Amino acid sequence: MISEQSVTKETITRFFMDLQDRICQALEEADGAGQISNTRFREDSWERPGGGGGRSRTLTDGNVIEKGGVGFSAVYGEATEATLRTLQLTEPAEFYATGVSIVLHPRNPMVPIIHMNVRYFEMSTGHSWFGGGIDLTPHYVVEEDARWFHHYLKSVCDRHDPAYYPKFKPWADDYFYIPHRQETRGIGGIFFDYLKPTDASHKADLFAFVQDVGNAFAPIYTHFMHQNRDLPFGEPEKNWQLLRRGRYVEFNLVWDRGTKFGLETNGRTESILMSMPPQANWTYDFHPEPNSREEQTLHLLRKGVEWTD
Repeated sequence: MISEQSVTKETITRFFMDLQDRICQALEEADGAGQISNTRFREDSWERPGGGGGRSRTLTDGNVIEKGGVGFSAVYGEATEATLRTLQLTEPAEFYATGVSIVLHPRNPMVPIIHMNVRYFEMSTGHSWFGGGIDLTPHYVVEEDARWFHHYLKSVCDRHDPAYYPKFKPWADDYFYIPHRQETRGIGGIFFDYLKPTDASHKADLFAFVQDVGNAFAPIYTHFMHQNRDLPFGEPEKNWQLLRRGRYVEFNLVWDRGTKFGLETNGRTESILMSMPPQANWTYDFHPEPNSREEQTLHLLRKGVEWTD
């Protein structure tokens, strides 16, 4: 149990480093489960010229994961003008940011894409906050799986505050939305940002919540890996997967704030774009066949679907 006094940026950073280690181990085991496999994450340690650095770990050509990235970073330095404007600060300030970010693109279209980010941000002005969340992007929305996923996240939230899920679920719907397509990126999940501690006790509570969100990732995704890895698919399903990956790229490059922050703060480009899929397609004016699984999926890619009713 973390005491109130020990929740410092160093404590939080150590947790995130350990979280990266444990998630990578769980994913390696699940990817090679029941088979002889040498699938391992490749680590690329890097330093940021302005201060700090990180560990980018990638897994490619696995049994289940075609391309995946599990990144840890702890960076610091002079806050950019864009960051200062966002925080409504007029004087120069230093920042410290640390976190873990994950995106996994599976080989089988029946296994969903998943994203998680947990992070902590601290300013020399005394401002600090937590952010993060987990969201799921199935190529084909299976309602039973979507309900299982949302119930799992709701149980994580409810352990800390019953108000969290009703607030963070629609926040994810709004954040992971592609306005120019008028569709959500996937079935959402939870998203939260600028959770600012009011005192030491509150900071310990918020950190405990962020820890639980991070620790939920491996059980959630290994569940889908084991359940869906051997489901049959053919060329039509693979083509649909590539189109859905294209939507993923559009969101990450056009709308995602994390991508923009990384590029604005001169982060490492390879690590920032680690979330990109290995291949993606764009088909001009594509429309799925009426009453197909693809059309049914598009009907569910909208805000406000209540998966826990």
